[in-house]
Amino acid sequence: MPNHHPRRTALLALAVALLAALCAVPASTAPASAAPATDPGPAGDAFYTPPSPLPAGSPGDVIRARPAKAGPPAARSLADAWQVMYLSTNALGTPVAVTGIVLVPKKADAAKAPIVGFGPGTSGPAFRCAPSRFIDQGAFYEQAALNAMLGKGYAVAVTDYEGYHENPATTYVVDSMGHSVIDAVRAAQRLPESGLSKDAQVAFRGYSQGGAAAMWAGQKQPAYAPELKLTGVVGGGVPSDLAAVGLPLEGRDPFGFLLYSMVGMDHAYPELDLASYLNDAGRAMVDGLEGGACTLELLLDYKGRTIPDYFTTSPFATEAWLNRVAENQLGAEPVKVPVFQYHSVSDEIVAYGQARQLRDDYCKLGVPVTWKTWDGVGHITLVYRGNEDAMAFLADRFAGKPATSNC
Repeated sequence: MPNHHPRRTALLALAVALLAALCAVPASTAPASAAPATDPGPAGDAFYTPPSPLPAGSPGDVIRARPAKAGPPAARSLADAWQVMYLSTNALGTPVAVTGIVLVPKKADAAKAPIVGFGPGTSGPAFRCAPSRFIDQGAFYEQAALNAMLGKGYAVAVTDYEGYHENPATTYVVDSMGHSVIDAVRAAQRLPESGLSKDAQVAFRGYSQGGAAAMWAGQKQPAYAPELKLTGVVGGGVPSDLAAVGLPLEGRDPFGFLLYSMVGMDHAYPELDLASYLNDAGRAMVDGLEGGACTLELLLDYKGRTIPDYFTTSPFATEAWLNRVAENQLGAEPVKVPVFQYHSVSDEIVAYGQARQLRDDYCKLGVPVTWKTWDGVGHITLVYRGNEDAMAFLADRFAGKPATSNC
């Protein structure tokens, strides 16, 4: 038998899966049939550029919307879709415009459909990587999860998170991801074309970055959006502690994710001043990330690199950075509804131990957690392997069945 290094084998499998997704070309370009009643915004990529100044309004208010494609032809047969820009709240508590996509199942009565606020997994820092763009192009690597939810009659509100526009400034793994998910649901409810109800049952769901976003949404919902009829939260492969996830990646194949987390933190908290730590190679790295890097490039272009390759000193050696990292650690506040959290013991990208710690922290806070682990399964494989259990958990919550915690 060939002696393949297991980490490289897993990485190759991920690269092949993502390459297949990113190379997919939709067979039809027909837009959703509904004509917009809201401001469609400027044509083309300019749709994603926030107006300046931002309009007055509340978090979740729709700024603009236009018909979109729900993904490949099979998905378009399931749903009508709209790209949206909506008001949300950034990590510093100030208003921000966020984009996303709202998908409403054709086979369901929209007025009675549950809504899933969906946090996508890592898409990448470049503008071309915005999840709503990938969905519209038929190249979204979590399309199977979308199709499963739409097939069950659930509406899905997918956030792009902050900063996806022609001069991208994405924030990646900070707590305001929770606001983005919550306000995507609000925007779906307030979009006239959707027909969705403000009284709809709601759940939050995501994997990897999206798992953290769903958990942050769950923690923030009671104070930030008490009007939502939240029934459950699903988070898989959750990066709950940036220090415990990111720092061990130095010198390893997924090092690009640590670099992206630094760029994202700097956008969220400008006082961190990432530029002051960069050497010439680091400045080129940031330009390269934001100029064209999506998930595949994060995995393949920065393998085995280290902090000194790009930085004069490590940002994570400073109190300012460590304080912000600590602020963005999940588990300090409870989620008030049942949670399904799952993770692979063999996860090569998002450390298992910090996810288990989040589970323990939630259990101590009285959160009804259903916890499931896999062994011998890579991070990307569990994107697909975990879908059946995630769907079963959502179905039970929307049916009003009591959750069984295994804390």
